[in-house]
Amino acid sequence: MAILLTGSTGYIGAHIASNLLTGHSDPLNLLVRARDEQEAQERLWRALQLHLDFARFDQLLHERIRIFRGDLTDTHFGLANDDYAQLVRSTDSLIHCAASLNRKSEKSCLNVNLRGTLEVIQLAQRSRDQHGLRRFSHVSTVAVAGQRSNEVVQEDNAIDWNRSDYDPYARTKKFCEHMVRQLLPDVQRTIFRPSIVLGDSRRPETNQFDMVRAFVFLASLPMLPFRPGDRIDIVPVDFVADAVATLHQKENPAHEIYHLSSGRESETFIELTEALCKAQDKRGPVFVPSFEKSTEKIVNALAGRAGKIGGLATLLKVFLPYLLWNTVFDNSRVVEELGRHPAPFSQYSLPLLRFSRENHFVFKYREWPADAPVHTASRAANASPDPRQ
Repeated sequence: MAILLTGSTGYIGAHIASNLLTGHSDPLNLLVRARDEQEAQERLWRALQLHLDFARFDQLLHERIRIFRGDLTDTHFGLANDDYAQLVRSTDSLIHCAASLNRKSEKSCLNVNLRGTLEVIQLAQRSRDQHGLRRFSHVSTVAVAGQRSNEVVQEDNAIDWNRSDYDPYARTKKFCEHMVRQLLPDVQRTIFRPSIVLGDSRRPETNQFDMVRAFVFLASLPMLPFRPGDRIDIVPVDFVADAVATLHQKENPAHEIYHLSSGRESETFIELTEALCKAQDKRGPVFVPSFEKSTEKIVNALAGRAGKIGGLATLLKVFLPYLLWNTVFDNSRVVEELGRHPAPFSQYSLPLLRFSRENHFVFKYREWPADAPVHTASRAANASPDPRQ
């Protein structure tokens, strides 16, 4: 029996897959969207090469990984009947990590997050009915808490259906949690809510640059329109992946919902900027919180325009609300379960920013070796590549 993991070629999903493959023994069923077996395996190799060399990856393809080529939003993922039946038979737990993070597109979030999650839940129901389901783990987001200001949010009181949401991503992920609870009432569930996931505390290399690009831009400014004492809840991806894999495999986690965050130990803007500036022997920025509203207006006006400035403004428009809410998400549950705190961003931010600048925000992927065969064990559906999965 295997763990079905969706989103294995995404940023967080690849880290979870690596953690499961290196720290646990279960086989993995991976849903990957691709036209053929070679493309599916190459996409997975690109996602996992931050974590594995090709020889080890090739061995795991032989021994523990089964790729099902399908589309998250298609009925039965677009798989042939026999292949879908095999997926149901062989899956004894699920980690649903795939999602659209397109915060500007209601259509994309509705299609991928809602329709896709419903398909995954239906597969879970069929596996439960056929042979029992050990656990359903859902990777959500702290953004389900909606618009907040100057708060410490606990897991069990985060969702308030009368509270406005920041964007379609947060809105649809909130409803995804609702579907999991309503449609799988008799299945052991674990819901994980990461905060701002930025970088890996163990190494500077990353292949996810959107949020890093925004931080590099902000770090270069002589003036910042923030209150220096406001906290920003940033968590490294290795802590998130370790928490998801460990608690998914734990027989009886103490709770159903976990904030994967820096919590009350979240650093302030002044702490972050002072650490970065001290490491680079530079003068820190001046904080001018009275410019907050005018900065939002400028960012909104420039967002969507052509060129570098327009691109940066578009990124900032998406992330700016998360930088201004001065809200953190209590993480005492996951800290107690794992027995450790996440590394503070100031400890690993400078190597991450340097790597990103030096590589022009591009990760240099290694190609599939010319003499390496393509495995033939993948289960297929007709699909084209999509970065969501």
